[in-house]
Amino acid sequence: MSTPLFAQSHHTQKGFRNPYPGFEERGLTDVFKWAVVDRVRGKRPDHPGRYHFLSVQNDGKYLRQNRSDFSVTWVGHSTLLIQMDGINILTDPVWSERASPVQFAGPKRFMPPGLAFDDLPEIDVVLISHDHYDHLDKETIKKLGNKPLYFVPLGIGKLLRSWGVEHYIELDWHDTNKYNSIDFICLPAQHFSGRSLNDRNKRLWCSWLIKGKERKVYFGGDSGYFPGFAEIGEKYAPIDIAALPIGAFRPVWFMGPVHMSPKQALLALRDLKADTFIPIHWGTFDLADDLLDEPPRLLRKEIAKQKLDPEKFWLLKFGETRKEQRHVNEDSNNEVIVR
Repeated sequence: MSTPLFAQSHHTQKGFRNPYPGFEERGLTDVFKWAVVDRVRGKRPDHPGRYHFLSVQNDGKYLRQNRSDFSVTWVGHSTLLIQMDGINILTDPVWSERASPVQFAGPKRFMPPGLAFDDLPEIDVVLISHDHYDHLDKETIKKLGNKPLYFVPLGIGKLLRSWGVEHYIELDWHDTNKYNSIDFICLPAQHFSGRSLNDRNKRLWCSWLIKGKERKVYFGGDSGYFPGFAEIGEKYAPIDIAALPIGAFRPVWFMGPVHMSPKQALLALRDLKADTFIPIHWGTFDLADDLLDEPPRLLRKEIAKQKLDPEKFWLLKFGETRKEQRHVNEDSNNEVIVR
C-alpha cells in the first residue's frame, strides 16, 4: 500500500516546506525578475487607480443578535465572519488600511471592510492560515485582544505573544482541537510564510476545516493548486462550503506555485468534493499582476463554460451576509432550510 502524500514531512531543521511533488520554490531572484525586470521590459500591466465593486450596508445588528442561524459574511479579502452552532468565527481578520508592516506604505485597500470593526458580534474563535500581512494583521489582532481563542499553525504563537495575546492553540497539519461543539482541523496548504527577509518559512501555513454539528466548512486561506485538496476531500468529504482563494495569480510563472487561478479553484472545489463555493482573496489588495476585478470575471466565465449550477457559487458582495434559517414544516414536522 502506498504512503499518503500528506505523510511526507513538511518539517525541516529551520522551519517548514511544501512536501508535494512538483512544487517549485520562488526565491529573491524570482522576486527581482518579476518586480523589477518585468516592469522595465513592460511585461507588467498598468492597473487602474479605482475599481467599482458591489457592496451592501451591514450595520451588524442581525449578526450581533444571531446565535441560531448559520451565516457567512464577507468582510473583504480572506476575512469571513462565520456564525455556526452559536459560535462566532473570524478568518484571517484584517481591518487595517494597508497589508503592510507600516501604514504609510504597502498595498492599500481598494474597498473598505464590508463590516465595521465596531459592528462585529462578540468573537469566540479566530482562525489564522499563515503570517503574511494580508492574512495576519497586528493592529486587528490587538483590537480583538485576548478574549477570542485563536487557532493558529505552528510558530505563530510567538508573534501573538509579542502582541499581548496568549489565548491561542498552535496546531500542525491534521491536528484537531475542539471549541464547544465544533472541531477545528488544521490541514495542508501549498504556500509559504514570512514577514521579513530573514524569517521565510519559519512558521507553518495551513487551511482549516470547521466541523460542526451539521455542517463542514473549509477555509482555504491561501494556496496554490496541489494534490492535498484531493486528499482532504477523500478524508473529510462531504464538505458543505469551501471558501477558496481566486486572486493574485498572475504572472503564472511566479505566482502559480502558491496562488490559484479561478479555474484552478474550481478544480480544488471538485477535489474537495465540496457542495458550495465562496471565492475569497480578491478585490481588496493589489498584490499581483491580475487586475482586482479579473478573478470574479474569470470565475463567472468558467461557471458558464462548464455549465455549473450558479446557485452553488456564493460570489458575495463586500459586507454581504448569506444565511440559512431553519424552520419546522408544520405539515410534515420536518425541518427545512431557507437561504
